[in-house]
Amino acid sequence: MAPMGIRLSPLGMAVFCLLGLGVLYHLYSGFLAGRFAFFMLSEPAAGGPESPHGSAPGGAVDLRELLAVSVLAAVRGGEEVKRVREGNVLNAKAKGKTREGAEEQLTTGDLLSNRRMYYLLKGAFPAVQINSEERVDTADQETVPWDHSIPEDIKQKIQPKEVPAESVTVWIDPLDATQEYTEDLRQYVTTMVCVAVNGKPVIGVIHKPFSSYTAWAMVDGGSNVKARSSYNEKTPRIIVSRSHAGKVEQVARQTFGNKTVIIPAGGAGYKVLALLDVPEKNQEEADVYIHVTYIKKWDICAGNAVLRALGGHMTTLTGEEIIYTGSDGNEGGLIASINMNHKALIEKLPDLEKTSHK
Repeated sequence: MAPMGIRLSPLGMAVFCLLGLGVLYHLYSGFLAGRFAFFMLSEPAAGGPESPHGSAPGGAVDLRELLAVSVLAAVRGGEEVKRVREGNVLNAKAKGKTREGAEEQLTTGDLLSNRRMYYLLKGAFPAVQINSEERVDTADQETVPWDHSIPEDIKQKIQPKEVPAESVTVWIDPLDATQEYTEDLRQYVTTMVCVAVNGKPVIGVIHKPFSSYTAWAMVDGGSNVKARSSYNEKTPRIIVSRSHAGKVEQVARQTFGNKTVIIPAGGAGYKVLALLDVPEKNQEEADVYIHVTYIKKWDICAGNAVLRALGGHMTTLTGEEIIYTGSDGNEGGLIASINMNHKALIEKLPDLEKTSHK
């Protein structure tokens, strides 16, 4: 008798293999799909890393956070300004002429301060437009991180307030009073940051690098500085640019009387601080700040915001509000005051407006 044996059908083998593959598919397909989805969700969005908190493109910006970063930026820029001046490595050179024909100076302090301030603000709020006095060299880009910490004095006085990112423009002055900086007149030097919302200045930061004093204020928020309480409106002390003192003095004395005091000074930031109660031994005091020629907006935006927050005014010589969008220059000169009748001051100075376009 022939031995008994088992013969496997080729068709049966094929069916068996197909059933096995089906079981394996059901077991592992869910796992692999889950892993793939996790991998895709874990990848950063195209175009780079996630945007920092409060600054997603097209999103909202918290003004309290922006104030905190602005203060830090002014201080960090001031550190560069101070380090360059004390090391006497200014490398000063002319970058052009003003409309009055004076040489504009550019130093290493301007450039290093600008780089530090710009990239700190841009890193924290990439969706916000930033205008700076100095050109930003993308080849010299650096990462300046912000740890999202908010100083206690800002926490105590300022409440969170969100605005659309597209409504915000930041104005940076990385070194105000460069001419005085080259002359080692350190008391006039400031670094400044201003935040404008829909063209209106709402946050101002003025930092004095050589004394480490910082004034900040937010409109409808709070401030760490106050206005002075004593003024003499009949014979005010008028603070003006050193180069314009003679031009203003004649008209001012004709308007207010021969007892009017003219204070020549450098830097728009310094001049605004002169109107406030500033605990600085090298800070002069004035009642009115007047500028009679064209001036750049990054020079005046921070001071304008501080004055507005404290109930003061900064306008053109004809009383028009200065809008901080569009062009970077203000053609109409300016007059600034606080706790005074600003309209009456403007009416007393009609002749100055004629010189503001020269």
